[in-house]
Amino acid sequence: MTALWHGFADMGAVERDGAFVVARGEGAYVYDEAGTRYLDATAGLWFTNIGHGRGEIADAVAAQLRQIAHYSNFGDFTAPATQQLAEKLATIAPVPGSKIFFTSGGSDSVDTAAKLARRYWQEMGKPSKKILLSRQKAYHGMHVGGTALAGIPVNAEGYGELMADTRVIAWDDAAALRAQIDDLGADNIAAFFCEPIIGAGGVYPPPEGYLAEVRRICRDNDILFVADEVVTGFGRIGGSWFASSRFDLQPDLMTTAKGLTSGYLPMGAVFVAPHLAEPFFSGGVWWRHGYTYGGHAAAAAAALANLEIIERENLLEESRRLESTLHRKLAPLAEHPRVAEIRSGLGAVAAVQLADPAEGLPFVKTLRAHGISSRAAGQGAMQISPSFVMTDDQVDELVEGFTKALG
Repeated sequence: MTALWHGFADMGAVERDGAFVVARGEGAYVYDEAGTRYLDATAGLWFTNIGHGRGEIADAVAAQLRQIAHYSNFGDFTAPATQQLAEKLATIAPVPGSKIFFTSGGSDSVDTAAKLARRYWQEMGKPSKKILLSRQKAYHGMHVGGTALAGIPVNAEGYGELMADTRVIAWDDAAALRAQIDDLGADNIAAFFCEPIIGAGGVYPPPEGYLAEVRRICRDNDILFVADEVVTGFGRIGGSWFASSRFDLQPDLMTTAKGLTSGYLPMGAVFVAPHLAEPFFSGGVWWRHGYTYGGHAAAAAAALANLEIIERENLLEESRRLESTLHRKLAPLAEHPRVAEIRSGLGAVAAVQLADPAEGLPFVKTLRAHGISSRAAGQGAMQISPSFVMTDDQVDELVEGFTKALG
């Protein structure tokens, strides 16, 4: 019997079969308690961009903990590391002059953006602008707001209405956004939430030209564009810090987490464009929102060390290399009868879509038997989102493991 309740799990099966205990990691590999090695196809949960076992991060965190672990960012409180991180993030922000609001993770970041979008329109004298739009297949975290926004109905089952004034549109059709605006009226819509690459919903790159078109539609209709870059941020997109930079999206709000610290400590950040922050920085207006551990000093130290490693080791370009290598080397798997398609070619992400979605969960264990740790996303899509330190030879090892597992 276990006391641990796992997220997104059939706990009866876990009780029966036991947990897969990851005891340590090194580079692109993880090891179980018996010392068996597995190639980590997913970088934890999309986040270990710099690879596992980086002592440099541990040293930075330890040094911060010896000074002060954390205090608060409410009112005028902060810590030097937190200030330094905010300034660093502002220099790489897709929109110059952005303000940085720290959270404890991606779900916090999404709910923060949802609240700020509505609060902003109140300050602008347009209180009717409350509706938040999102897309089918989209995943926006598991807080109440993010669950309501997401386009994965099964994740919202059994709770009743979680949040009013949300709508979900087709994930791949800009015309669907225009039609929803025509139906609801732009004066009633606060924001459109958009993952540049749909992640947990199955790894779906955007159709050609889609991002530019929906961004234009939002701008033309005075609707805030929220880029959810919890997955794609901090290099996962390949060659750039953010998809918003690569595609010049100029988001009003950008939600991030995961790669900010490469998962070494929990942390998220919302990038707020200057025009959106202005009403709250001009004096006298409070935004009554924040998190106890937002801007945690030790997490900020981890983030600073992580970003320095990404820059020093040119890992943005390594991510671009993986974009090309994964696309090329995974392509032959599409010919296997158990595979419906391979989704790849944008960023250091890919999915091996199984023809029978019901095979997804058992296939995770089959892969482990061949030395690969992956997970099922969406409907039978095997997630691939490796650390940027994964070599081309290790991609060959990944493909070999998948080939053997497919039989």
